[in-house]
Amino acid sequence: MAAFSVYIVRFSCDVKGTNRSVKETVVVVLVDGGRLLILTVTHNLQEKTPILFEVKVLSKIMAVANQKGGVGKTTTSVNLGAGLASLGKKVLLVDIDPQGNTTSGVGINKADVANCIYDVLINDVPPQEAIAETQIEGLHIIPATIQLAGAEIELVSTISREVRLKKALAQVRNNYDYILIDCPPSLGMLTINSLTASDSVIIPIQCEYYALEGLSQLLNTVRLVQKHLNTSLQIEGVLLTMFDARTNLGIQVIEEVKKYFQQKVYQTIIPRNVRLSEAPSHGQSIITYDPRSRGAEVYLELAKEVISYE
Repeated sequence: MAAFSVYIVRFSCDVKGTNRSVKETVVVVLVDGGRLLILTVTHNLQEKTPILFEVKVLSKIMAVANQKGGVGKTTTSVNLGAGLASLGKKVLLVDIDPQGNTTSGVGINKADVANCIYDVLINDVPPQEAIAETQIEGLHIIPATIQLAGAEIELVSTISREVRLKKALAQVRNNYDYILIDCPPSLGMLTINSLTASDSVIIPIQCEYYALEGLSQLLNTVRLVQKHLNTSLQIEGVLLTMFDARTNLGIQVIEEVKKYFQQKVYQTIIPRNVRLSEAPSHGQSIITYDPRSRGAEVYLELAKEVISYE
């Protein structure tokens, strides 16, 4: 069960046009990872009966990050998002990788994109104007185009450059249960923006040689963001990808990762799967491309595991 803190705010006011005075109590529960649950109760003070009761849970924002390329960040972003949506959750994907593979991976033609994440970060376009629907109900995306390649340089001279994405997502986070940010394979300003905007970070690690190489740099970046920009940022979990049960190496990597990260490692392990690698070329997630494949099964399992941690 996640640890939480409770904050209670009470205030009284008169209802316009009546002689009633009401008291509203707001309880904010800060859940592990920075997620908020807001409980609002309004009482009629004279009759001592509740006249309004509301519970609101703010969306959880998770960055999928690892500066090492080819570890499954985009595959995880697309298919975890699709898995969560298929389980009835409202999900927003944010493609902040200049390669734009998440965008094409959900069937969006980048040539047809009017506003992308570049416009949101650099030109102050409202995120609502950049959000596009996908083939999956409940799954939306803020796409990326080649314009984003110059954003790293342009952000250098921008005021409050590290919090641009955080401010933008604050405008739409109440509309979703989960927001997944697909980070580029670097530790530059785009990744810093993603970590600053997130409640937690998912780290995909491939079950291959050199899997842990460079991971200390990512963890150091996470610590720096925690210290200076986002004190509530936490490691959501470590996801093992590209596992091949036929090799001893894969099993050894799993043991090493579990020894290092312990309880932070997801129980779900993503295997190598032909259908999983074919899906992006068709502009689909594995959930829609081949729902009976092993790849679809494991990403649905991962989605259920992510939900179970709430």
